[in-house]
Amino acid sequence: MGEYQHVFGPIFSRRLGLSLGISPITGKSCSCSCIYCQLGRTKSLSMERKSFFPVKDIINEFKDYLSQGADFDTVTIVGEGEPTLSLDLKELIMELKKYTDKPIAVITNGTLMINESVREALFEADIVLPSLDAFNELSFREINRPHEDATFANLVNGLKEFSNNYSGQLWLEVMLVKDVNDGEADLIAIKKIIDDINCDKVYINTPVRPPAEGFVKEPTKDTVEMAIEILGGISLDNLVTGTFYSNIEDDYEAVLAIIKRHPMNQYEIREFLKSRNCSKKQEIDVFKQLESNNELDIVRFKNCSNYRYK
Repeated sequence: MGEYQHVFGPIFSRRLGLSLGISPITGKSCSCSCIYCQLGRTKSLSMERKSFFPVKDIINEFKDYLSQGADFDTVTIVGEGEPTLSLDLKELIMELKKYTDKPIAVITNGTLMINESVREALFEADIVLPSLDAFNELSFREINRPHEDATFANLVNGLKEFSNNYSGQLWLEVMLVKDVNDGEADLIAIKKIIDDINCDKVYINTPVRPPAEGFVKEPTKDTVEMAIEILGGISLDNLVTGTFYSNIEDDYEAVLAIIKRHPMNQYEIREFLKSRNCSKKQEIDVFKQLESNNELDIVRFKNCSNYRYK
């Protein structure tokens, strides 16, 4: 079985377990270009919703994947950017539910939730995970670097409106960046906004992979503890653990397929190859091919090499 265009994984998620990814948009299409994004800078900054791919093509891949018998815990619509840009999101979620009873999750930056049609689409999901990293318009522009048509007021109002009518699980995620939004006053301001949103969980995250901008740094452990106390949140471990899976037979192509959607560090690649019973020679060959691939960036972060698409 070769690489799918829209279905990938499952990939271990610290929130969602073994997450089978669904990508309904083209690569790096997003309404923001966040300074911490593990995919790098956004290539197509847009607020325009459109049909990127026929839903039937995505569903056909999903059905084919299910026929292989691989296990997963959740189906996560995330793509390589902002999935709510897909005009077919509601139809996609409803079609996916015809073929699985596993929870359908959508990871979003929340900027388009001000639109009623986007909220209606997300109502069909079992779990929605929006980001809330800022506390005013200025910090929103500094951290998330949104499209000029996106505003912080619309982000917050969209979240509030959605949360008041959503019957599924709403999990907010706050990404903390050292000296940007991790001060006590910043956290108190974020908490005031969260108090007006009917969410089930608040996850506190820190950059664990190479961010889009080199100046992005992790907050201290003491700062994270302060954030837990102020926000009443759950801290995600800084160490990424778990397993990756691919049904692609060629080891190098399997690694590439994962990196296309989810950057990997050298240790994760080694563990992945080990799970496929690769020899040391095969492992060395894979790394040589990765290092000679001009489409990849190899970034040193946290004392190891991280591989992601340019």
